[in-house]
Amino acid sequence: MNPAARQLVERLWGYCNVLRDDGVSSQDYLEQLSFLVFLKMAAEQEVLNEKKTNPADHKHILPVDGKWKGRGWDVLLDLEGEPLEEAYTKLLADLGRRSADGDHTTLSLIFNRARNRIENPANLRRLIVDLINEEEWLSARSDIKGAAYEALIARSAGDTRGGAGQYFTPRVLIESIVRCMRPTPYDTVIDPACGTGGFLLAAYEYIAREYEQDDLPDHDWEELRTKRIRGTEIVPTTARIAAMNLLLHDVGEATGEPVIEVGDALAKQPARHASIVLANPPFGRKSSVTVSGRDDEDDTSGDATYYRPDFWLGDLTTTNKQLNFLQHIGTLMTDTGRAAVIVPDGVLDEGGKNSAGALIRRELLTNYNLHTMLRLPDGIFHAGSVLANVLFFDAVSERRGEGDPPQTRKLWVYDLRTGSRFTLKQRPLQAGHLADFENRAFSEDDPDHTKRTESELFHAFDADKLLTDESVGLNVGLIDLPVSEDEKAASIDELTAGVAQKIRVALSEIEAFARDLGVELPGVEDSQI
Repeated sequence: MNPAARQLVERLWGYCNVLRDDGVSSQDYLEQLSFLVFLKMAAEQEVLNEKKTNPADHKHILPVDGKWKGRGWDVLLDLEGEPLEEAYTKLLADLGRRSADGDHTTLSLIFNRARNRIENPANLRRLIVDLINEEEWLSARSDIKGAAYEALIARSAGDTRGGAGQYFTPRVLIESIVRCMRPTPYDTVIDPACGTGGFLLAAYEYIAREYEQDDLPDHDWEELRTKRIRGTEIVPTTARIAAMNLLLHDVGEATGEPVIEVGDALAKQPARHASIVLANPPFGRKSSVTVSGRDDEDDTSGDATYYRPDFWLGDLTTTNKQLNFLQHIGTLMTDTGRAAVIVPDGVLDEGGKNSAGALIRRELLTNYNLHTMLRLPDGIFHAGSVLANVLFFDAVSERRGEGDPPQTRKLWVYDLRTGSRFTLKQRPLQAGHLADFENRAFSEDDPDHTKRTESELFHAFDADKLLTDESVGLNVGLIDLPVSEDEKAASIDELTAGVAQKIRVALSEIEAFARDLGVELPGVEDSQI
């Protein structure tokens, strides 16, 4: 991050600590920043529009009715105390309404059901006047404003009292995956569980670095910015943060169709298909929703069921979200599409013979080219003890016939887990830790993955042999390394520190829950948690 962006982050995040005393969580603060930054950007755009357009042709970004006159920011700047709080609350409500003709825009997505959560007017005015108003957001380079906002998301994710995502994907891992996938300006990139938009942004930034904008028609870049980068997010608050994050990186348009769709991606068959799918689906194994490959009209259980005839389940059903997302991603890809998906270890071996897990793993090996798996180390996610992997697989345009060999010939597995110890602060995952994997598995000289060679950490497994196992277990590729006495002692120390951290987090969550219920916990101070 450049110094200007870092300085901006420190100023904005420092004020979050002030608002904690008013009960404003880090995610609420980030949400309010999204609202206010957008209002400031809209005011800056109004000034530019007035200079460039005929007043009769001028189109306002904000509503023109009532006292706003297209400039909600200017109104807020002139107020303080209760009138400021009342005006801000009303402005959010006005902006949250859809336009009369039913158009759905990035504007309506960001402000849908928006609420003012900063109830102290003095703090609200300071945030507006002293922080947001001091920056020129529209004219600032995207690497400053975008990087600053994204850094705030990362800090929010690391906040144990509630963040932007419990399993916030490390930026360095996202960038490594994107480098392996090598998106182009003509790819359609979709993330069906996009969170705050990390994968989508990394893909766009990679394309912007690798391809000179002047070498391509403006139309192609507009298509990329407004139509070829797409995401779905089920949580409205997270979706609005993603939309704002993308907008600050020049992806999407304020008054255009949102590049983020709010909803459950598993609920329906894809309306769009992607040449590249990048995703870190929710790690929670169970869902209140069952996904079925058949439409059971006689089901009277009352449970929510998604009917997905395009899934691979057949007569089976499952509530496992990761398994369902794998199927969804498979159907989301074009005939020549490629995917990179982060999944927990359970996906690799959950279920026995004839289970949904076995069926889905068999489908990946048989009718897709599951060519690469990266075994990720512990300690890289904000939630502790998450063991995960990255699956890289391609769709194959020619469907195999009866008796034909599986589309996957060899599954190559790189073990970054064994012998590796990472923490979020003392020893975070860095790009250098992934360099050997990228060079061996995704060399530019080997686009078809036919020149790979084995190493101590990189091994190939025949798909035919994996398919002989009735449960189709994919929990392979971890190596055995001798452990020294010093390493054993260090591991015990780390384990103890990890347990202590989990206890602190659990106590913090219990205390927060008790406060929500109005239960007092005498003798427990924040400093003890």
